[in-house]
Amino acid sequence: MTTSDGEQRAVRMEHDSLGDVAVPASALYGAQTQRAVNNFPISGMRAHPAMIQATVLVKKAAALANMETGRLDERIARAIAQAADEILAGQWHEHFVVDVYQAGAGTSHNMNANEVLANRAIELLGGQRGDSAMVHANDHVNMAQSTNDTFPTAMRVAALLMIRETLPAMERLAEAFEEKGREFDGIVKSGRTHLQDATPIRLGQEFAAYGLSVRRDVDRLRATQATLCELNIGGTAVGTGLNAEPAYIAGMVRHLSELTGFPFRQAESLVQIAPSMSSFVEVSGALRVLATDLTKIANDIRLLASGPATGLYEIILPPVQPGSSIMPGKINPSMAEMLNQVCFQVLGYDTTVTFAAQAGQLELNVMMPVLIHNVLWSLTILKNAMDAFTERCVRGIIANKERCEEYAFKSASLVTALAPYIGYEASAKLAKEQVATGRDIRDIVREHNLLPEEDLVEILRPAAMTEPGVAGQGKTKTPILGHASAGG
Repeated sequence: MTTSDGEQRAVRMEHDSLGDVAVPASALYGAQTQRAVNNFPISGMRAHPAMIQATVLVKKAAALANMETGRLDERIARAIAQAADEILAGQWHEHFVVDVYQAGAGTSHNMNANEVLANRAIELLGGQRGDSAMVHANDHVNMAQSTNDTFPTAMRVAALLMIRETLPAMERLAEAFEEKGREFDGIVKSGRTHLQDATPIRLGQEFAAYGLSVRRDVDRLRATQATLCELNIGGTAVGTGLNAEPAYIAGMVRHLSELTGFPFRQAESLVQIAPSMSSFVEVSGALRVLATDLTKIANDIRLLASGPATGLYEIILPPVQPGSSIMPGKINPSMAEMLNQVCFQVLGYDTTVTFAAQAGQLELNVMMPVLIHNVLWSLTILKNAMDAFTERCVRGIIANKERCEEYAFKSASLVTALAPYIGYEASAKLAKEQVATGRDIRDIVREHNLLPEEDLVEILRPAAMTEPGVAGQGKTKTPILGHASAGG
């Protein structure tokens, strides 16, 4: 065969129900995969590695289950299983060549896997690639199956595999925030609402809150695993189970559970699973919430580190790279910026998942390929981004204690702690004067002789202003307004 650029390329002829197709001689795939390659030169993106792994796990389980029912010759079944093991060990992935934007339901991906496994099994049995009389992609590798039950099953396995990798990254990030929460717990700073000064808060409280947000995201994602463990394998084309024996269905669930460690179970309704993508909407929804939380956290980190001369500069981020090609010495919050961008992408992926999930008709959702592509890449980039952000940003954050405390005691919002003793209107006058002069609020109180010194110190004691209750209550000579006698 001569290509468009004049290059000679060795091919072999294979055929499918539409006729003969020229396939590269070195390819493990066959005619139907080649048709997909010809039809869908769309993005250059191929199946996610987890989807390859999951599909091959399904095919291995099918070979074993069909062997146990006596329907598939043991010699062929073991060759298919051995070929699957090679792929699971990392070999032959380059032969999974179908673009992620392909014909509906994942038929092209399914046949790509069937053909690769068939041709490799043929070689293991001593034959030549393309000799379908020895091992047939449809008759043997796809025995008792339809794309409509194998692809949704592989989607569930792949999502679970990636969730299993992503959860530890989330937990590492939560732990890093919690560690910083403990480290910074004694540092008082100005809180901010509406980006304006608010009552004091401890820097450690802010970081502990970030950790709790991520912990709750962990719980939310972990909870999605339960519905993913429900499989429609054996439903075949429309969920009725045509051509799949009950023993095969039970064997598939058992083998997939043993191969992966996940507690799979047969679906309550085989008809329901293939058209309904609600389990993946749940996963994507949990990732949307995670991305939303991480976006807010990354934004906060960028604000807290802003400056150093003209921003907040309450925390100092580890320098990971020069921040400018023109301004020497500039350091940017690069890891937080990266995390923001990843989160924006995940929110876009979630939109695609939502549209794809509602686009099913009757007994099948044909938009499954784009749906699982977006779910798996959401998990992948979030996992990688969180690990990078944890190690190259959060763990190296240093508190600028002096700046935090300087802002805390220059904030007019400190009058909030005084209001229970001197009243709202008097406190408001103090706040206006503080804003106008920029002076320390304590000096203004002293100047107006509004409180005894020992009461002022007690009421504006940093720790007292960052915990529930009225600051200084029971420890001052000055009574709280509305009380007939002094508090102490």
